[in-house]
Amino acid sequence: MCRTVTLVLIDAAGRLLGELPPFEVEAPWWQEVADFPPEFPVLRLLHGDRPAPPGGHVTYLAEAAAEPRPAGLRPARLRPGDAELLPHPNRAPYAEPGGPAASVAWAREHLPGVTAHQQRTWNLSAIWRLDSGGAPAAWLKQVPAFFAHEPTALTLVGRVAPGLVPRLLAAGPQGRMLLDHVPGEDRYGAGAQVCAAIAAAFHPVQAHFGGHLGELAAIPDGRPSAERYARIAAPHYATIPGLEMLVDELPRRLAAVAECGLPDTLVHGDLHPGNVRTGADGGLTIMDWGDCTVANPAFDILRLTGHLDDPAPLLDAWAYRWRQTVPGSEPLRAAELLRPVAALRAAATYAAFLDAIEPTERPYHEADVPAGLAAATIVVE
Repeated sequence: MCRTVTLVLIDAAGRLLGELPPFEVEAPWWQEVADFPPEFPVLRLLHGDRPAPPGGHVTYLAEAAAEPRPAGLRPARLRPGDAELLPHPNRAPYAEPGGPAASVAWAREHLPGVTAHQQRTWNLSAIWRLDSGGAPAAWLKQVPAFFAHEPTALTLVGRVAPGLVPRLLAAGPQGRMLLDHVPGEDRYGAGAQVCAAIAAAFHPVQAHFGGHLGELAAIPDGRPSAERYARIAAPHYATIPGLEMLVDELPRRLAAVAECGLPDTLVHGDLHPGNVRTGADGGLTIMDWGDCTVANPAFDILRLTGHLDDPAPLLDAWAYRWRQTVPGSEPLRAAELLRPVAALRAAATYAAFLDAIEPTERPYHEADVPAGLAAATIVVE
């Protein structure tokens, strides 16, 4: 599956210039922009020809700081274009005219001479690869205000488990951070062996913070809320069978989880193998901490093992570690009780994104709320 792209161009003052002819890229995921003309940094999504990614024909707003002259394209071939250019209070700073240039300039204050390559931009982050001498040296990541705690999380985890997270080189205004380059391979779709290594490496971090919760004061509270989940689920009761019954019994379920004795701790929030990079030396680095919260550690092991055909051995090993850490606890029972809650929690996370982003970016997440709610009912069937 590929993607056809149209770039509507504005100048540095935000004035509409027109649009480039459509072109095709391999990556179907709408937030991926590495294969776009580098002289036109992408600001934000305008619209797609389908309700959600991936693939299709997708139109973005991009910036041309000077007269647009992409390779092989004369300015005369710039077509008339149209776009809604009104400001929006939820727009990220990196999605404003001049935003990408300001972020790259900030990065070069810390790493002079690097060459920036825009890799991704959407409502959850903007990412540039920073090269020096023709090789990756660092990464510039910028996040919206609701992920502003990510540099703090990197610092906290790095103190407990050096090397388990990317080294934070600098943190700056408007959600900017510089991360040291981590050589290796992103492990999307990795099997049980890699997942077991991830779980084992992360346990000492969660065990530490389970006993030092006060160190997590700057991390959002992600503990389940029956009231919040009910507000999100109620509009879908008529279309998702079993949802209302599940929500009604949530207080009893959460009380049973509390009886299992696992401490609240730092939860990554999206601990799947694709958010982990492994190197030639066998070491691993856990990336993308924007979703981290204070919550029950079972949420992470459920996310990590959700794609495996046989997760039981990893769950057993995870439970053994927690029984050693917290004698008398019942980790497996907690995980089973939290399976449907994990899906509700995911739906609530996406609902929070929708509340915090501008309307044109909503297609990234709109389908995820009902999907999460429906998944919660399937788990308890």
